Amino acid sequence: GANEHVYGIEKEGMEKADAVIAVSSYTKQKIIEHYGIPEPKIKVVHNAIDRDDIPKVYVEKNPGQKTVLYLGRITLQKGPDYFIEAAKKALESDPDIRFIVAGSGDMEPAVIEKVAGLGIGHKVLFAGYLKDDDVHRAYRMADLYVMPSVSEPFGITPLEAVMNNTPVIISKQSGVKEVLKHSLQVDFWDIDQMANKMVAALRYREMHSELRQNSYEEVSRLSWSRSAQKCIDVYNSVLGV
Repeated sequence: GANEHVYGIEKEGMEKADAVIAVSSYTKQKIIEHYGIPEPKIKVVHNAIDRDDIPKVYVEKNPGQKTVLYLGRITLQKGPDYFIEAAKKALESDPDIRFIVAGSGDMEPAVIEKVAGLGIGHKVLFAGYLKDDDVHRAYRMADLYVMPSVSEPFGITPLEAVMNNTPVIISKQSGVKEVLKHSLQVDFWDIDQMANKMVAALRYREMHSELRQNSYEEVSRLSWSRSAQKCIDVYNSVLGV
């Protein structure tokens, strides 16, 4: 099928290359396991984010409201169904939480149906596909951002959330966890843990603000120019410069 064809091209490309740049150690492991590429050939250069790319948007926050955001394609790989299962569990501990699902994708009807089936329709807002400044408004409105991906080579959305002053829960099955130590991390399938961490991060204000400040400082140190320089270093090592 098409996937085998793509796999063949990717494998051949990596075999013929003198060096392979992976966006994370997580991705590097996958390349070793699935494509049989020798470990020394693969160099890791993490993705980044630049503070200047985050637009200054103003959002009127409701101090009493607790809002958890999912933002991304609504597809199997992104884990929206696990997010909804965890939302149901979190609401059993704290019925005041609101959930926003932003994005579109082939699983959207199934996810809407699941929300209805679990009886939490009045607690979950489907915002549809957002673009430009509205994406950043959504991050700012939220008190917590969750990326429950089943498998994510990197995952830039948590960095965007953090730069908008929103702490994050991220899936351990992702590359971004390597640069975002100040985050809550869960296995995507562990909905109990995901729910517990949502509730705790919203309930304990001190934990919330510490997460927010520490992750902001951590992400502020990232930059695309630094990642670009690391790529140039890889090119130079291949050229023997």
